[in-house]
Amino acid sequence: MAHLYGDLMNTYGDVGNILALNYYAKQMDVHLNVQVVSLDQPFDADQTDLAFFGGGQDFEQVIVSKDIQGKKQALTDFIEDDGPVLAICGGYQLLGHYYIDAKGDKIPGIGAMDHYTLAQDNNRFIGDIVIKNEETGETYHGFENHQGRTFLGEGERPLGNVLEGHGNNGDDQTEGAIYKNAFCSYFHGPILTRNGNLAKRLLVAALKRRYPDADLAQQEALPIAATF
Repeated sequence: MAHLYGDLMNTYGDVGNILALNYYAKQMDVHLNVQVVSLDQPFDADQTDLAFFGGGQDFEQVIVSKDIQGKKQALTDFIEDDGPVLAICGGYQLLGHYYIDAKGDKIPGIGAMDHYTLAQDNNRFIGDIVIKNEETGETYHGFENHQGRTFLGEGERPLGNVLEGHGNNGDDQTEGAIYKNAFCSYFHGPILTRNGNLAKRLLVAALKRRYPDADLAQQEALPIAATF
């Protein structure tokens, strides 16, 4: 697994998602090797089964927004080739076309996904949030804390519809985004420690992609606790 900018993008302790993935990987009898891919380091799609991209403060995100342009093609190709990705908050924003920061500056993303993010004036979306994914019927619980208002684009569908909280933008009752095997969200908590079913979904997708002929019935049948 590639931990994108793990030394810079971890403002809300979202490295806990890696702990959760390690936990569930062990239950599946799978070894998860995690490598940080940071500034001036290439993203090697051929050597990556799963990618995680956390959030950061504006200062770090601006630095990352410049460096990630050099990884744009490789990351886009990985996502288009059904590579599993989990992107949280700032990572979610940077996979889209752009976001507007608190100062009103337009910060470019890589456009690997078709969303964009606007800013709010003197407001943040903060608090507990609950969403339901209409395709799977799964309910996800988390905590949101974001100034951005994200709007989904072509080919994207929400991670879930908001039952409680604000979600992507406070208007359309959507939260997060799914495109192919890329999952994005504003959930902290971190998301996978409270929603093990999503961790399992990511791991199984990575295994199926790497080992298309393997019998993964045991891994797919793994029971998931409500919290980690």
